[in-house]
Amino acid sequence: MSQRLAQLLAWLETWRRPVAVLVHLGLITLANYLAFLLRFDGSVPFPQAPLVWSMMPWLLLVRGTIFMPFRLYEGLWRYTSIWDLRNIIAGVGLSTVVFYLLTHYGLGETAYSRSIFFIDSLLLICFMGGLRLARRLYREVARHEGRRRLIIYGAGDTGEVIAREMRQNRLYEAEPIGFVDDDPRKTGSRIHGLRVLGTGRQIPDLIRSHSPDEVLIAIPTASAAQTREIVQSLEPFEVQIKTLPSLRAILDDRVDVTQIRELELADLLPRAPVGLDADPVKDLITGRRVMVTGAGGAIGSELCRQLAALQPSRLVLYERYENGLHAVATELVDKRLGDTLPVLGDVTDRERFDEVMGEHRPEIVFHAAAHKHVPLMEGNPCEAVKNNVMGTRLVAQSAEAHGVKRFIFISTDKAVNPTSVMGATKRAAELLLQLRGPRSATSFFTVRFGNVLASNGSVVPRFMEQIKAGGPITITHPDMRRYFMLISEAVQLVLHAAAQERADRVYVLQMGEQVRVLDLARNLTRLSGLVPERDIQFVFSGIRPGEKLQEELVCGGEVSTPSPIDGILEVAAAPLTDQEQLEAQLAALERSAVRNDASEVLRQLRVVVGDYHQSVEPGTAEATA
Repeated sequence: MSQRLAQLLAWLETWRRPVAVLVHLGLITLANYLAFLLRFDGSVPFPQAPLVWSMMPWLLLVRGTIFMPFRLYEGLWRYTSIWDLRNIIAGVGLSTVVFYLLTHYGLGETAYSRSIFFIDSLLLICFMGGLRLARRLYREVARHEGRRRLIIYGAGDTGEVIAREMRQNRLYEAEPIGFVDDDPRKTGSRIHGLRVLGTGRQIPDLIRSHSPDEVLIAIPTASAAQTREIVQSLEPFEVQIKTLPSLRAILDDRVDVTQIRELELADLLPRAPVGLDADPVKDLITGRRVMVTGAGGAIGSELCRQLAALQPSRLVLYERYENGLHAVATELVDKRLGDTLPVLGDVTDRERFDEVMGEHRPEIVFHAAAHKHVPLMEGNPCEAVKNNVMGTRLVAQSAEAHGVKRFIFISTDKAVNPTSVMGATKRAAELLLQLRGPRSATSFFTVRFGNVLASNGSVVPRFMEQIKAGGPITITHPDMRRYFMLISEAVQLVLHAAAQERADRVYVLQMGEQVRVLDLARNLTRLSGLVPERDIQFVFSGIRPGEKLQEELVCGGEVSTPSPIDGILEVAAAPLTDQEQLEAQLAALERSAVRNDASEVLRQLRVVVGDYHQSVEPGTAEATA
């Protein structure tokens, strides 16, 4: 039966305009006839009886014509609103006045009872409004079948708009069944017929009793801490969690169901994403020749994307890994983002790098090439020094020799009080540039940040692979904590540091609280629609060589102050006491690496980086994700 009704409604949609006119004319006739019957208790006397049909053509002509400017034949009845009711009342009222004047003064039919006009108008308004409401009610009832049940977390203005949009948008596959709000005063009230079921503290009980398929967080102003609390409360349940853009993202746009998206790990970061003024960076990059080393890596490729969008006169992509270089170069060419030139080469190859620098004469160099995997570098310290220390020196020397104005070195929080070979080599590179800076015409900038979400080989992709495989997720230690940031944020930090005037500073993002890696794994499991420790198990493998439980952003002896950039710290490095000695130590470190003398490299690293100490002896823990 419902299928036949649906087919009938589809046919009516095809012939909607002529059908709408005929239906309205029928309702006009029915309302007028019933008005006479009601006025005269079911038996219309003479001389009124003949007037019913003799005046009917005039009534149909007047009402049918006046309804057109009020667009009563055009509205989609499933979207009936107050606007439609207003037009119905106005159209019926005006046509009643015109018909009254025509009847009594134009045609002189004084026997036409005045009360008929009033009763007829009321009946017609009820019929026209009721028909539209019936269509909308059918749509509201029919749309529940086969749709996912959804609870809206947030009974404010945004939640109200979303509930209304969902009920009007047949394309959205979820049906709201109620609200949850942290304000207990709203409990029991209704919005668009949907009840506020309870507060956030009651959500576990509400999930059990109402069995929704989805929960939508409709609080654009919610902090990451609030979002994490909601996710944690939903952890035991297999419900999808969705959200809306932040308040900043929707200020200039109306909220609707098209903005609903899956909750992402970035929504749970313990700070707001950084949003920075792009003008200083545009002034720095636009129209200049720029080079990026390590252009095929996660940071390097994102640097290339953002730099290309700023329209440098030429962007040189320098990378030794051909697949990564080909991928980013092809992407930039496909997007037609200016003059980009991919170049294969190694930063430790002095002749090749000098040749490229001499040919393209970049004005700005972003040095992102580095070995970064902590456990891997513990077993290969000589290669870490060659790439991270010697490679940085060779690139810096070539930059000076070819008149590069600005050199931006990408460092890491692992360089602070390092416990790993990777961190120690990056700290040694920082000291190397600090040594060269005061006596060079090139301005050397250092940027230091934490772990980048979803970068190549990082913990997030590894955890996602383990989740897809059904687990378990391997974690080194339950109390392991790290700073996390988005790739786009990391690149913004690099670009804005490059635009600063003070090159004798290290620029660090204020990264808020460190995130427990176990919590990260649990959140990833939950966002994948699975229940931690039921669907996915967690295994602790022990701290790996070179790792420490918590990272730091500022070394001993360094002084941090707010920079001109909101959300970024400006760190003044401790002065170098004996520059000649440090230079000799760095040279000795490189010679040991070239000889592939691992034990001497480790000894020299402890000499160069006085605060370097190994947290775990190599080989005592298995390298896992």
